[in-house]
This record gives sequence, C-alpha cells and structure tokens, in this order.
Amino acid sequence: MSRSWLKVAMVTVAAVLALGAGAAALGAPDQRLRSLSGRVLNQHDDPLAEAIVYLKNTKTLVVKTYISDPDGGYRFPALSPNIDYEIYAEYKGARSDTKTLSAFDNRKAVTLMLRIKGAK
Repeated sequence: MSRSWLKVAMVTVAAVLALGAGAAALGAPDQRLRSLSGRVLNQHDDPLAEAIVYLKNTKTLVVKTYISDPDGGYRFPALSPNIDYEIYAEYKGARSDTKTLSAFDNRKAVTLMLRIKGAK
C-alpha cells in the first residue's frame, strides 16, 4: 500500500510541476527580456517630436520603427538579450549616428540618447 501511495504522490508532484511550467510559458513575462528607450535630441539637446527611430535586429534584419513623442521619447520593449540591435533616428532628412545595443550588455533596461545634428 505504501508503494502505490508513493507512486501517486510522485505523479501528482510531476503533474503540478508540469502545469506550473506550462502556465509560466503561456502567461508569465520572460524575465530575461530587456527594453531600450531614450530620447531623440538636436545638437542643442532640444527634444525632437515625430522623429522616426529605427531599430534593426542584426540577426534577422527585421526593422521596427517608433515615432518619437512630444518629448522626443521612444521605447522598444521585449527585446531578446541574445541579439545585437542597431538603432538610429531620422528627422526631416537629417540622421543620427547609428548605435549598437550589444548582446554582451546585460542590463534589462537600456537608455540611449540619439542626437541629430542640423535638426531644428
């Protein structure tokens, strides 16, 4: 009788663990993901609203865009920590330098300022 009780207990524990892992995979946010945010500024550090910010995944070459808010802010959430990203901004024909968010950068929340010279 004790062996069958032990088997039932082990199966129950395994089922609970499997259900917990499945629920985590379906609904829980991945704690390893990171975010990238910052502001688009001109050479005088004034914010540039409606600048287009480009974020390129260097592995898949997929490009995401974001139009900066009135304070020049942008945000890209839920980025893979194992991929390098390139980011730059454009505003009325002028462009910032391209910056890289490296897979070696282990911060969860990264802030990068993008400066566009010659923009007013």
